[in-house]
Amino acid sequence: MSLPRLLIGLYVAFAVVAAHAVNPSGPSHEWEIASAESVGMDGVLLADLANDIRSGQYSNIHSLLVVRHGKLAVEEYFTGVDERRGEAIGVLDFDADTLHDVRSVTKSVISMLFGIALGEQGVPDIDTPVLDQFPQYVDLRSPERMLIQLRDVLSMTSGLKWDESSYPYGDLRNSETAMDEAHDPYRFVLEQPVVAGHGRQFRYNGGNTMLLSAVLKRCMKMPVEKYAEHVLFAPLGIERYEWIKYPSGEPVAASGLRLLPRDLAKLGLLYLNGGRWNGTQVVPESWVRDSLSPHATISNRPTGFQRYGYQWWLGTARVGKGSVSWSAAVGWGGQRILIVPSMDLVVVLTAGLYQDPRQTDITFEILLDRVLPAVRSENS
Repeated sequence: MSLPRLLIGLYVAFAVVAAHAVNPSGPSHEWEIASAESVGMDGVLLADLANDIRSGQYSNIHSLLVVRHGKLAVEEYFTGVDERRGEAIGVLDFDADTLHDVRSVTKSVISMLFGIALGEQGVPDIDTPVLDQFPQYVDLRSPERMLIQLRDVLSMTSGLKWDESSYPYGDLRNSETAMDEAHDPYRFVLEQPVVAGHGRQFRYNGGNTMLLSAVLKRCMKMPVEKYAEHVLFAPLGIERYEWIKYPSGEPVAASGLRLLPRDLAKLGLLYLNGGRWNGTQVVPESWVRDSLSPHATISNRPTGFQRYGYQWWLGTARVGKGSVSWSAAVGWGGQRILIVPSMDLVVVLTAGLYQDPRQTDITFEILLDRVLPAVRSENS
């Protein structure tokens, strides 16, 4: 057992940790607040954007945060209708202390945790067959399923049959909803028919993330949310969160996290800085680099979602006469962490667009067409 895992085990054995909270005496990050102009951004364009959101041009946007050169230059909160993973909670006046569903941004957090565990040699190499980590499912060990590796579930190329787009969430014909309702979600995922060769075809699959969560729990010998507290949330000073759970007590690894917008910005800044936080390497730099590298092709469109890393989306955007590459953690309903390394920029968006079929277009318009042009080229 590596020293970090031993220390974590001792901590869990003897520390008293409040439910859903990180030890408040742990390290925190006080944001340095700056004006947009002082970090090389057009404050007028960004103020116009905030006003357009308030006026209803972009409906049901809940927060917009912009971090440049490590400084919080924009922090805007709005009023809108929201829900807690499908449960209506009404109209809220959002502020810095309002927890928000991040939905599938949770997947990117699971990837962070997997990378940390891999760096500690706590989980197996990503070329390991997935079913080797589920010895209880002997009957599922067919030759084609045994070819599926951990790297394939990380990149959404497991080849398993899955459909999260033809039917809305909440409909049992939606694969993620069917998984949520299954007596054994892990078996449900692994018993799906293999419809493509592993590593060959991108197919968005929340079940893949559930498998990663199960591997983390089994190998690190603690609940995933507790592991997150110790190795990720505490180092970043993330002291408030909620992780929605199944009736079994297992956290919903694909879409169950609720976080503060400022803490989403911390996660983005962590990856913008190669996994470092306040001088400490929290996530291995090699894992950050691999996670934000393309491992699957989504489309050949010139902009928008184009490639997929390890539970991160990748693409390019046109800015002026050129283009920039970006990475994003993306959650249903308009939850976004956008990272643009060439601009030293992180943008966070939360929204309640869960039933809006234009949510991708709306969020891209805000992030790519309105925020990125506010970055002055001479400072980018």
